[in-house]
Amino acid sequence: MCKARIQVGTSGYSYTEWREAGFYPKDTKTPEMLSIYSSTFPITELNYTWYQMPKAAAMERMIHNAPTDFCFAAKLTRTMTHEVNPDQWRSQVSQYREGISPLLQSRQLAALLVQLPPGFDRTPKNRLYLAKLLDELAGLPIAVEFRHISWATDSVFEELQHREVTLVAVDRPDLPWLFPRLDVVTNHDLFYIRFHGQNAKGWRSGNMQKQFDYDYSNDELNQWIEDIIKKMAGQARKGVIFFNNHVRGQAPKNASTLIGQLIEHGMMENKSWSDS
Repeated sequence: MCKARIQVGTSGYSYTEWREAGFYPKDTKTPEMLSIYSSTFPITELNYTWYQMPKAAAMERMIHNAPTDFCFAAKLTRTMTHEVNPDQWRSQVSQYREGISPLLQSRQLAALLVQLPPGFDRTPKNRLYLAKLLDELAGLPIAVEFRHISWATDSVFEELQHREVTLVAVDRPDLPWLFPRLDVVTNHDLFYIRFHGQNAKGWRSGNMQKQFDYDYSNDELNQWIEDIIKKMAGQARKGVIFFNNHVRGQAPKNASTLIGQLIEHGMMENKSWSDS
């Protein structure tokens, strides 16, 4: 069963470059990575479920490679967010539910991340589609990440609160079209934060490797605690925080730093997450 107040981890864990960065031993094979990762962090955000529909059998194998109280956040597959077929997306929601069912049965699903693309602006058509998508996903612990600034409005936040859907807070480059950095909590059960880095040049390039190439300083992370995390933690029963700046092992490095800082601020206990 998934449990904890604030959990910090990374967006994905099976990066071969993390062996060169020193997070994994050099001879670590990909199937062994989750076992090693879960000895350091209590949660991960599954990236692969965005690229392909999850399968229940594969999810069961993953669960068996991690402690019983390890948690997962899972991204919704891109065919329901980025490459939507109006005639197929409802059936794909059903397939997705079946694929992640082992996480629900083991009570290890912390959240289902609906990551929307930068071009998904707040038009009547997109508003209607999002409403229908959230209806189909009802009953799951949903978190929505907007990328376009047009969604940053009180009426959107009120609708998410009505639905008990979590608004994802993001750290990203200061670019005018991106969703802003906010501390809005729309679901008092869960707050959700994603650190994408501040590489504005990389975001403009369209190259994902460059986009998420960023190493947070201790001061930047501490400022996030003071300005945003403390406020959000005071309004929600629990929270999850993920680092998406995966290049050269920067994500696990920064995640470990933030955990240490949260302990210093008295927001996490100074013990192994799996001791509780």
